Amino acid sequence: MLENQEQEELTTVRVQDPRVQNEGSWNSYVDYKIFLHTNSKAFTAKTSCVRRRYREFVWLRKQLQKNAGLVPVPELPGKSTFFAGSNDEFIETRRQGLQHFLEKVLQNVVFLSDSQLHLFLQSQLSVPEIEACVQGRGPLGVTNVILHYATSNCGWVQAEDGHCVLLAGGHFNGSLPARNHSESPLHWSDISIEDNHLKPPPHRSDISIEDTGPESLNSPAKQLAGLLEPE
Repeated sequence: MLENQEQEELTTVRVQDPRVQNEGSWNSYVDYKIFLHTNSKAFTAKTSCVRRRYREFVWLRKQLQKNAGLVPVPELPGKSTFFAGSNDEFIETRRQGLQHFLEKVLQNVVFLSDSQLHLFLQSQLSVPEIEACVQGRGPLGVTNVILHYATSNCGWVQAEDGHCVLLAGGHFNGSLPARNHSESPLHWSDISIEDNHLKPPPHRSDISIEDTGPESLNSPAKQLAGLLEPE
């Protein structure tokens, strides 16, 4: 029998909880919760939850195709058409299509090397903010943005079984109330930098994050006492 066998890397992604935003307005739209749980070393946060709308998925696919060269990118579900059945039926069909898209994307190591994918799945930055971050025009790098989101109040999500889990490690189960991510997405203005260090989040002694991610963690975030597990 083999000893010290490496743990199989598993990633689960769910697209769920479609919600109509700005309902009754000319600019109403539907967004979806993306819940991800993984033990893969490719990800900074082992559990994450964000909300994204369809046009952000369209942007992501274009970016993946641009950076993946000849590697084909999975297709997205089609855009809406009039008289295509009930709204509920269309939204559910789209939700299933978006989940299938992400499942296929996360199976490809080429796509997993794209920092834009990680920011799409593990931060609530807008598309322009993601582009600024990967181009080095933001206050923080990719990994630090994800760490900040994971350890902020946005770091608590409600799993389908009704228990709370911590984005930064996925090891905590409790009865704390879930946070509504559609209310307060993370923007650059929410990020505080003091003396080239991240502002320590509350209760950081309860937080555990593996020293892994899409980019090196030899950065200001690594210097947060008690934030990262010892090497």
